[in-house]
Amino acid sequence: MPRKTVTDIDVAGKRALIRVDFNVPVDSGKITDDRRIRAAIPTIRSVIDRGGRAILMSHLGRPKGAGYEAEHTLKPVAEKLAQILGSPVAFPSGDCVDDAARLAVEQMADGDIILLENLRFHKEETAGDADFGRKLAAYGDVYINDAFGTAHRPHASMVAAPRAMEGKPRVAGLLLEAELKYLADALTDPKAPFVIVIGGAKVSTKLAAIEHLLPKADRMIIGGAMAYTFLKAAGKGVGASRVEEDMLDAARSAMSAAEEAGKKLLLPIDHVCAAEFSETAPPRDIEGDIPADLMGLDIGPQSRRACVEAISGAAAVVWNGPMGVFEWENFAAGTRAVGEAIARATGAGATTIVGGGDTAAAAEKFGFAGEMSHISTGGGASLEMLEGKKFEAVELLDHE
Repeated sequence: MPRKTVTDIDVAGKRALIRVDFNVPVDSGKITDDRRIRAAIPTIRSVIDRGGRAILMSHLGRPKGAGYEAEHTLKPVAEKLAQILGSPVAFPSGDCVDDAARLAVEQMADGDIILLENLRFHKEETAGDADFGRKLAAYGDVYINDAFGTAHRPHASMVAAPRAMEGKPRVAGLLLEAELKYLADALTDPKAPFVIVIGGAKVSTKLAAIEHLLPKADRMIIGGAMAYTFLKAAGKGVGASRVEEDMLDAARSAMSAAEEAGKKLLLPIDHVCAAEFSETAPPRDIEGDIPADLMGLDIGPQSRRACVEAISGAAAVVWNGPMGVFEWENFAAGTRAVGEAIARATGAGATTIVGGGDTAAAAEKFGFAGEMSHISTGGGASLEMLEGKKFEAVELLDHE
């Protein structure tokens, strides 16, 4: 049943309590990446442009939960948000549930915006405390969840607050709805051919997603450091490459499941290697087994061509995890080639979904982020969604 979104409700003259994800990198008081702030703008605009009052709440970093910490204040975020919107953003400093915050909410006029201080200055936020949730809920006439990045966590602002607002509208923001549309709804019955590209460092963090997606996929590409665990499990020589020894049996099981189901699982057949894990290490192309004194840091040219061929003609592609150490130019070719192939698939009509912080960063770095159907803003949340998990924070929202 479709979820209701912010555009389905009347917000004129109402206080909209909006959970956003403004957990952005801050260096010496300066925001170094504002993508998560910009991603929330359509929902904020939808409220204030229709005469609503936007009360924004978020966390930033991992404070101790024992009160204010200057390094984790959301004040720089309030300033950046005001700059992006071209509108004032009130920021009652000190605490998100103190008298100053409550007074600021009471004095709001239609079209006003307030950003509350960091929710995680209270340990009750991460504990999912019901009383803390009720204090937040008291601010709003409607509840809007637009924080996909924390949708998998049962924190007070995500679960206890909307639960306390039962009987009032509780809807998805536009960003959350887009994330769910692509990462949940579109993957329920994906169009074929469906190609999965999985990379990154660890099998242990991606195994559940592999097991969930493999039965749906026509082809699965495995790259990144995690590929060496699979290759060792298959009896290949991986030299000094990173391997999770305790995941070898799991890798064998996944490969056996793919074979039994008739699924095509592609592992690297050649590699870009180096003698040490260093940006300046001379790269060497190695086909087949990797010598004992070398480590694989990217997929090789034959593997790149195989990946591009596997992606070509896909109707749907999910990409989570780089193919190598893409931050270093000597070992970036695999990730670049895969990303470019997925971008071309988008242009040919495929639905292409990029999930995970490193993968999104690679798409930005190589300039094809705008050519994907969807780039997820949530790292852990997107991965759990790919694992097929349901989120209580989403289940609480109103449906049509």
